[in-house]
Amino acid sequence: MKTNLLILILSFYLFNYDLISQKNNYQTSKASIFENINVRNIGPAKVSGRITKVIKDYTNSNIWYVTTASGNVWKTLNSGTTWIPIFEHYGSYSIGTISMDPKNPNILWLGTGENNSQRSVGFGDGIYKSINGGKTWENMGLKTSEHIAKIIIDPNDSDNIYVASQGPLWRSGGERGLYNSSDGGKNWKRVLHISENTGISDVVMDHSNNILYASTYQRRRHFGILVAGGSEGGIFKSIDKGKTWKKLKNGLPSGDIGRIGLAISPQKANVVYALITAKKETKGFYRSDNFGETWKKMSDYQVVDSQYYVEIFPDPHQFDKIYSVDMRSYVTEDGGKTFNRIPEDKKHVDSHDVIFDINDPNYIMISCDGGIYESFDKMKTWRFIDNLPIIQLYRVGIDNSKPFYNVYGGTQDNDSFGGPSRTKNRSGIRNSDWFVTTGGDGFQVRVDPKNSDIIYTMSQYAGIMRYDKSNGEKIGIKPQPKINEAAFRWNWDSPLIISPHNSNRLYFAANYLFQSNNKGDSWKKISTDLTRNEDRNKKKVMGKVWSVDAIFKNVFTSPLGTIVALDESTLSEGFIIVGTDDGLVQITRDNGTTWKKHENFPGVPAKAYVTDVLASKHDMNTIYVSFNYHKYGDFKPYLIVTKDGGKSWKSISNNIPKNNFVWTIVEDHINPNLLFVGTEFGMFYSINAGNSWNEFKNIPTIPIRDLEIQKEEDDLVAASFGRGFFIVDDYSPIREFSTDILSKEGHLFSIKDVMQYIVTAPEKTATGHNFFSSPNPPYGLKLSYYIKNDLKNKYEKRIEVENYKFKKGETINYPTKKDLEEEAKEKSPKTLLTILSEDGKVIRRITGKNKKGYHENYWDLRTYSHRNIEEEEEFSGPLVPPGKYFVQLEKFENNIFTTLSKKFPFNVISVGSKSSQEDRESLFQFQIKFDKILADVEKLKDNIDDEIKKTNGEINKYINLSNQKDLSELNNKKGKLMDLRMELTGAISLNYADVFSGSPPSVQRRLGSMSWELYNTTSKQTKTHESTLNISIKKYEDILDRFKKLQ
Repeated sequence: MKTNLLILILSFYLFNYDLISQKNNYQTSKASIFENINVRNIGPAKVSGRITKVIKDYTNSNIWYVTTASGNVWKTLNSGTTWIPIFEHYGSYSIGTISMDPKNPNILWLGTGENNSQRSVGFGDGIYKSINGGKTWENMGLKTSEHIAKIIIDPNDSDNIYVASQGPLWRSGGERGLYNSSDGGKNWKRVLHISENTGISDVVMDHSNNILYASTYQRRRHFGILVAGGSEGGIFKSIDKGKTWKKLKNGLPSGDIGRIGLAISPQKANVVYALITAKKETKGFYRSDNFGETWKKMSDYQVVDSQYYVEIFPDPHQFDKIYSVDMRSYVTEDGGKTFNRIPEDKKHVDSHDVIFDINDPNYIMISCDGGIYESFDKMKTWRFIDNLPIIQLYRVGIDNSKPFYNVYGGTQDNDSFGGPSRTKNRSGIRNSDWFVTTGGDGFQVRVDPKNSDIIYTMSQYAGIMRYDKSNGEKIGIKPQPKINEAAFRWNWDSPLIISPHNSNRLYFAANYLFQSNNKGDSWKKISTDLTRNEDRNKKKVMGKVWSVDAIFKNVFTSPLGTIVALDESTLSEGFIIVGTDDGLVQITRDNGTTWKKHENFPGVPAKAYVTDVLASKHDMNTIYVSFNYHKYGDFKPYLIVTKDGGKSWKSISNNIPKNNFVWTIVEDHINPNLLFVGTEFGMFYSINAGNSWNEFKNIPTIPIRDLEIQKEEDDLVAASFGRGFFIVDDYSPIREFSTDILSKEGHLFSIKDVMQYIVTAPEKTATGHNFFSSPNPPYGLKLSYYIKNDLKNKYEKRIEVENYKFKKGETINYPTKKDLEEEAKEKSPKTLLTILSEDGKVIRRITGKNKKGYHENYWDLRTYSHRNIEEEEEFSGPLVPPGKYFVQLEKFENNIFTTLSKKFPFNVISVGSKSSQEDRESLFQFQIKFDKILADVEKLKDNIDDEIKKTNGEINKYINLSNQKDLSELNNKKGKLMDLRMELTGAISLNYADVFSGSPPSVQRRLGSMSWELYNTTSKQTKTHESTLNISIKKYEDILDRFKKLQ
């Protein structure tokens, strides 16, 4: 009996679970109509981002390939004048290296996963190959390598490939070591392997002697922890193309070794260089004169950070001259005995790659955290490539500026800065529109919601400044310990919020939570230490606890035990949530007087990093928390919610891909079921409170680290770590979505009021192709709509049926003569967005898309033009005056107009115009009148041309066939017609034009001058315009009357 009851209960549970799953899947698939919604990338390229490698096509040095730490792969065909992203939608955004086949420049090999080990490094999914210059790529394996440092292609055998895999940074195992393929990547063999913790950081090949040198690298990073070397580090040599190896020891240091950079002299293959990071006594620059058999330490030179640099580049023009990329880069000209700083004035620091020109000893290219720099005069001056938008953003902030809000961000090593979300500029958002708010590595920027000039901006480790944009003044406001108080533990990316209840109140977090009620002038602690406060130096790394003398131990890492996520409820003042880097969520409902600790969340690893906390804007008891555990090798998305104030929690990561951990979450301010998350590889939305998720498809594979919602505009603003800012302009259709919409033939989503302004052109049009700007959204009223089925003409319908029958092997019915005639005579159907005046007159019909699905169009706030109203694609006339208008969705099919939606009212609001409403109405009526006469003049010109042609034909007929001897009457008529044409257009004939000295201007010339004068203005017409129009109309009517008499 009990068994049967248990089976019944289980069956009921599974049945209902299946129904719930089907419902969620149904909602997910239906909401997918928005997956291709437009997402606008606004850059900027004012500053660039971290470059890992640049190579140039050896058959055409204008073609470059650029790999980035977290911004995909880029190609230029013209030495950086313009760029094309060529690796946007693959399995990784982070690239370690790229190599070109020495026999075929179209064959490229790409190693994914940055080849450094610092805090923000991204992981890869193996090695890719392109055989068409980067147009397409194929993953060739090594998918668990995660970080590929180097690829070598045998110049004598293009199918013989060597890949140096550093292996996973945050865990043991993976495809780690030196791999070789002898069949062009179809199969791989690990030819050098040390252990599950040690990979290969560098490999170089002496092609003339078939010698390989490889350096092994033992390292591990976790949250707040780094060990950048160990006893398994060293240099290995093979003289048989990798079949066998020996470890080189003579003259080289023993014991714990860190990362090693290798190079072979281009002038003498027997000379090998090694930059070795190690302990104080053994670190340095080493040199061998006998193919690595013995080594000599040349100096104690070492880079400042082995996790981030340790690559050396010998100069092809001078023996024993080697460049070492570093925070401040160095060069030696005596084989490593002495190193000197290279000139880096006007160049960004933190370099990673060097390129020489074999034909020009004065040329050098150095790529760094700030992008690409070239010098043509031995580094006396530098050229910066300022059109590569690969900025790495940690955070995003927004303000409430009018008419357009500003977007702010904090970047990896490229300052915190701000700029407009859109401009009135025809060019879009230019580099010059962006401004720096503070230097260093940039982080959180918050803007006073009541005064957009007051900005709280930050650099690393809580370097917070209060910045007054109105006068440029900055003042530091970082909380400081009291006398004899221990230093605070600040995270690299410390969280800051402005209270939604009091714009003078700030909350700022270290291991304590601080509050200021006077914009940061003073601070008080409102908590005890809210972290676990564990000693990171007692934690095991690679199976053991490392001593204080471990290689670069914990160098350039955040302390462990910091608050990293922070939010205050908009519903209740003092209801604050914090998340820590060691897995705690702490909640206070009384502004810090008491705190409740939450840990051990279902399905979430203990001590996982809390990436975001979010108090619902709609329900006091609903809290969202995202975690990631990627720095322990776990890439799963962890996203949970409580609906009872923290008593219970459940996962809502559901169908987010399993390797796509979550960085941030925001909730719509109107619909509590609409959520957005930013993940390691993109951005998702949910219309059912997280039960299921849909991905935004129109952004590249890129981390979305932070999200904000600009409430007045309903814009979703995203900070990506490698491709700048992304904006979903007015996402409100997603909010409005319901499955009922899908049953309609068509649906027009709600319409907002729209700003009308004059689009300016402050710079010349001939800026050159290297001029960088990001797009504004299209000017005018956004029209979002849904079409249930494709709207097809009769021909398209017939072809669809025929194709279906052909695929099924069925007989295709040949169309009748009547069918074909009806196809030819049919006026093709159209989807139309009809703009109406307040009294119901048609102002404009915008042609929409006929394909099923979600679409966006824009009305440019102009009425139709009489000049081509009879053509299929008519163009815009005058700007409409401000006021109330309506819009509805229609279709035209089978010669009938059908209304598909209700009429939506909206207002056109003038911005920046100094004209009164009366002046705007007057201007509009004048422009309509002007547009009409311009169209009439054009039509009259065509009629006169036709009559001239007809008369000329009659003259030719008489000349060729008639005995009539006097054709004076016809010639006189032709001459008078040509005179009329001259008066009308200023041209005697189709092939001859002139403006005779002293002659009055033609009608067309008078109107033509006015056309461009009046097109882009909201100012009332001048008296001169009115006079010119009257003259033109009078002259037109006179010419028309004389023309009629000649017909």
